[in-house]
Amino acid sequence: MVDLSCEYLGLKLAHPLVPSASPLSRNLDDAKQLEDAGASALVMHSLFEEETQSDEQLFSRFLIEQDIGYAEADTFLPTPANYVNEMDNYLEQVRKLKESLSIPVIAGLNGVSMDGWVNHGKELQQAGADALELNVYYIPANIHETGQDVEQRYIDLLTELRRHVSIPVTMKLSSQFSSIPHFVKQLEQAGANGVALFNRFYQPDINIETLHVEPKIKYSSPMESLLRVRWVAILYGQVDLSLAVTGGIHSHKDALKALLAGADVTHLCSEILTRGAHRIGEIRDDIAHWLEEHEYESIRQLKGSVSYKNAINASFYERANYINVLDSYTPAPGVWR
Repeated sequence: MVDLSCEYLGLKLAHPLVPSASPLSRNLDDAKQLEDAGASALVMHSLFEEETQSDEQLFSRFLIEQDIGYAEADTFLPTPANYVNEMDNYLEQVRKLKESLSIPVIAGLNGVSMDGWVNHGKELQQAGADALELNVYYIPANIHETGQDVEQRYIDLLTELRRHVSIPVTMKLSSQFSSIPHFVKQLEQAGANGVALFNRFYQPDINIETLHVEPKIKYSSPMESLLRVRWVAILYGQVDLSLAVTGGIHSHKDALKALLAGADVTHLCSEILTRGAHRIGEIRDDIAHWLEEHEYESIRQLKGSVSYKNAINASFYERANYINVLDSYTPAPGVWR
């Protein structure tokens, strides 16, 4: 029987299929269902600092700063015994998941301020999270901000957080950096234990009737995984941290491509949201069957064998792919002559 075990962020996993951040981690029963279906670890939905700030502002406005007109009563505004904010809810969910699941639980954090990253990170560690995934969802809309300024944001928050937490930390990155290998190496030097490639930046839409900008969500497709596979293949062997592919993994074929490129794990989200938790076990079994069929003994034997470092035609990860794709075009029959 093939050995599917792997290591991610220093955590020993039964296999490389890890459900990524999704609404399913908000409910304990759903999280248990993911584990029962075969999940080797779980990345929780992100804790957004804006939501905790909103709670604090509402609390301050209605319980501290309100003027009720009676001076003697203004000094007696007790906090309701049942008051629970978003941070409390998230920390409690971390504790429940750790108590109920036997797989590692990776907390997701999406901050906006240095204090937020550090304070929330410390609290998540204290709550029992096995690791932290930092989702730095930042859109550089300021025309005076340079690419180096943007990268430095990531490095500074990671460096400061590393002074306060000891559990593994992985950075979930965008694909829009100008030199991804150089940037990932900087993150490694600043203390990152891993990177997840890539964050899906959901694009807003414009309603041409109302002229409103509207949020849009769309599930991923397998084609999206190829961008991730390419950059993991380039990074493999050049950096010494965990590599995760997130976005576009829908089948064992998608997962195998990522592993061949050098990924330690592949995240699943859209596939299990649309088709159910059972897909984890099905994809795992399909991977095992493929490995047996191709006479591999383990995931370790497979990993990185078609990376930039080891591929027979490594130039296809660079400019040669662009040239060959364009040269391979053939007109559609009956459309162009």
